[in-house]
Amino acid sequence: MSRIGKLTVTVPAGVEVTVSDSNLVTVKGPKGTLTQQISNKIKVENKDGELHFTPCDESRETGAQHGLARSLVKNMVHGVTEGFEKKLQMIGVGYKAEKKGKTLVMQLGYSHPVEMEDPEGITTECPSATEIVVKGADRALVGNYAANIRAWRSPEPYKGKGIRYVGEYVRRKEGKTGK
Repeated sequence: MSRIGKLTVTVPAGVEVTVSDSNLVTVKGPKGTLTQQISNKIKVENKDGELHFTPCDESRETGAQHGLARSLVKNMVHGVTEGFEKKLQMIGVGYKAEKKGKTLVMQLGYSHPVEMEDPEGITTECPSATEIVVKGADRALVGNYAANIRAWRSPEPYKGKGIRYVGEYVRRKEGKTGK
């Protein structure tokens, strides 16, 4: 049995959790609505404002699904109450970003500006010209969109230029030495 799956998820006030017969969990809160299909090998029960996850058998695969189901639902509850955010920073001469409506426009050293439209449920902010903040209720979407932004210029190891997560360590290499 999973140690993470044994823990309960507390449902805060203002959040509504419904579980259908087909194990489709829907979480509604102030920041939106999220749904997730949970494996049929896990039974989800809402008792007195707490969610309990019970495996149907003791197989290894069910144990893995047990912890996964609990983590997914916990992230959904956290997302609709507080939300998730990823912060990125741009390092390099001439690298800058700005917001134009729902479009993120970045100058990354290409011959043209890179424009990215914010997907549904995701917002981006630019507190300064070299910082980007990606916010949203769905943890996976926030991380995926931040990774797509970073992929335009991932940090290179020689000068450290590129787009990186705040706090990310980029291992530097020594350049070629002449004779």
